[in-house]
Amino acid sequence: MTQELTNLRHSILAGRYDEALEIIDELEAMSKKDVLLKIQSFLVRVFIPLIKNSVEQRLTNSWAVSIADSLRKIKNLNLKENKSFYYVKQDEWQSLLEESLDDAIGPASTEVREGIYYNRRQLAQLIEKAVLIETTQKLLALIYSYSGETLEDKIDEILMDLPGGNSWGAGEMK
Repeated sequence: MTQELTNLRHSILAGRYDEALEIIDELEAMSKKDVLLKIQSFLVRVFIPLIKNSVEQRLTNSWAVSIADSLRKIKNLNLKENKSFYYVKQDEWQSLLEESLDDAIGPASTEVREGIYYNRRQLAQLIEKAVLIETTQKLLALIYSYSGETLEDKIDEILMDLPGGNSWGAGEMK
């Protein structure tokens, strides 16, 4: 990026404004790509405990905290600097979710049932991708409407609908 900024400075000083605008467009694209990669890494962090929940039919506090923390970070990353626009609009998540879920299966296979029962391929066959994506879409929808403690409460409401969620919500974790 340093080279691009140097080029931008030289273009402006030389009066080559069309070239400067091209460099600005390139910098904006690089910035957006970086943000999307960070968002995707947090989506993987959302999917891993959801996959574990799906297979193990339980919910732990650690998994719930990981999901909520990742959603808060996605919310912060997704909101552009002007605080008025989003990098990913509410109806644009599908391809990112599909890719992130695929990326999460490998790491989840090392954690589900202590990593000794399923390899990546076996785990991929066990899970219902459409259900996991739908759940994640519901969770992501919250980041457009809520913040702070209200967001946490709304996340908890969705998590309590997961297998083992009622026990988790009632503090009956095993």
